[in-house]
Amino acid sequence: MAELYENTGKSARNTVEWIVAAGLMPYPEALAFMETRAEAIARGEASEAVWLVEHPPLYTSGTSARREDLTDPDRFPVYEARRGGQYTYHGPGQRVVYVMLDLNRRGRDVRRFVGRLEAWIIAALAEFNVTGLVRADRVGVWVARPDKPPLPDGSPREDKIAAIGVRLRRWVSFHGISINVEPDLGHFDGIVPCGIRGHGVTSLVDLGLPVTMADLDLALGRQFEGAFGPD
Repeated sequence: MAELYENTGKSARNTVEWIVAAGLMPYPEALAFMETRAEAIARGEASEAVWLVEHPPLYTSGTSARREDLTDPDRFPVYEARRGGQYTYHGPGQRVVYVMLDLNRRGRDVRRFVGRLEAWIIAALAEFNVTGLVRADRVGVWVARPDKPPLPDGSPREDKIAAIGVRLRRWVSFHGISINVEPDLGHFDGIVPCGIRGHGVTSLVDLGLPVTMADLDLALGRQFEGAFGPD
């Protein structure tokens, strides 16, 4: 199902298993893997893990999802994710990173954990000269689009490049983040992504950057310790 990710030997990663799934991972299989691994971590029977996958085209609903935000329910399969957040899209060309970390020893602070996920994404994007932005009223990581017309109220257009949705069980995290490398952006049209209207969705390739999935994986690996290592 998966192969081990190359270990860089950095101290913060020595206890974290990095896994890259081969091919397109069915979503129910991913849920089962995460729940089993998170329980094993909580029992002290498995190491923490970062799991990098791609899914076939699908929509997921979080615990705050509103039915009216699923605008094309018959387009792709829809799965109840049981994570925080609303509707999101996963599909080929999007790197989904499932983060199974033990917050019992990393600090039982959900807000701080989400902030570290944001910082990790922003640091990885910076390797490609992309400035990631976080907004208090909008979940995820955004990029400014001065090349596009402003919104009807005159505010600058910003597009979402990364989504965040996590769940904790016994203070072990699962689910995680997704970063758009080169997905079909038209596939997002079947939902209101994360319940946010007006702003759009972008990807690294849409921004004109010839970034591959492997490039992003390496950047995420390099920036992991800075986000999750010792304070």
